[in-house]
Formats: sequence, structure tokens, C-alpha cells
Amino acid sequence: MNKDITLIFHNQGLRSFIEVDLCAECPRQDDKGCCGFYSPVFYPTDLAFLHLHQPEIIAQIFAMDHLTILDHSITVNNVPEGDSYRCKFHRKSGGCMLDQTRRESICRHFVCPGIGWWEEATLQDWKKYMEQLTDYEIALNQRLADALNARRLNLRDPSLRETYFRVLIELHTQETENTPDFISRMPAQQSFRIMRQLRFGKDWEL
Repeated sequence: MNKDITLIFHNQGLRSFIEVDLCAECPRQDDKGCCGFYSPVFYPTDLAFLHLHQPEIIAQIFAMDHLTILDHSITVNNVPEGDSYRCKFHRKSGGCMLDQTRRESICRHFVCPGIGWWEEATLQDWKKYMEQLTDYEIALNQRLADALNARRLNLRDPSLRETYFRVLIELHTQETENTPDFISRMPAQQSFRIMRQLRFGKDWEL
């Protein structure tokens, strides 16, 4: 079965995301798709954004069980369900409970291999953009982590968290004061349609 798939690239700097209309009718047909295999990890850039725009999500995360809390990241470990798992943010009706800009980078950037948009000649500028954005985010998270380490701040110790987030916001604001050229060169939004052959159930690769 061939299907016309629409992808919309949203350039929002560090909160950029890819919107795919196929997700609403995932070929996996198991009401969770890729959300049955991945545990989201929130890094300093994610935590700074959430703290500034929707801090109650951070409180909700810390209230969850089975977290992996390292010095500068929080993994929300998924829960077993059938022969796979289910992300704790995923609901059977309506999908992810987080708006796309609130999600961490894998969940904002992931598109299943069956779509393979990066193979399209017309999408090479966006392929390069997403690669540069990933490298930029990794480097920025490392700089933030190093600066927080220098102040002896971490997420493991609950007594340090109020100070941790205050300092994180200060550092994040300084680091993101200037927008990198590769971000400003791309449009704020761009839509494309590509044709792909669908397979269903476990034949659809994630």
C-alpha cells in the first residue's frame, strides 16, 4: 500500500521538531508505535526550557517512580506492556501528553526508518540542519553540565535542586543569547509530501 505522507519541519532553534501526519495512524497498529520502545531522557537544555515555560512538568517528572537521575539528566524509564513497553507520557487515546516543544530531542526529531525522509534530495538542507542542531545541542548540554559541576551542583541531591535550576537558567540564558547562523538561515516552517510504501505490524520498522 502506497501512502502520501506530509512532513512539516518546525525551526524553533533548540526546540525544533518534525511533525509527521502518519503518526496518527501508525502502521505498527499497536496504539504506541515508537513510544513502546524508548525512555525519554531530559538534559539541561530540556530542563531549562521546561522550568521557564511549564515548571509543573518538572515536578511531575520528579514525582514519577523508576527514574534514573544522574548529575545532569533525568530518564523517565518506560514500563513493560505486552512484548514491548509504554512511555509514561504516552496515552492510548491522544498519544503523547506533552506538546512537541516540551519533549526531549529524540522525541522531537525521530521519524521512523520506513519514511526515511533524509534520503530525499529535496530535503538535504533539513537533513544537514538536524545534524547540526543535534551537534549543537550535545555541545551546549556538555557546557552547561561542566559549568554546573564547577559550582558543585547536580540533580541527584534534592537539597541542591532549587539552586541547580536557578543557576541553570542563568547559564542557559547566557549561552543562548545569540542564535547560531545555521538556525537563522532556515525557514521557521516548511512542509513536504513524500510517497512511501507502508507495511503493517512488526513489518513496519522503528
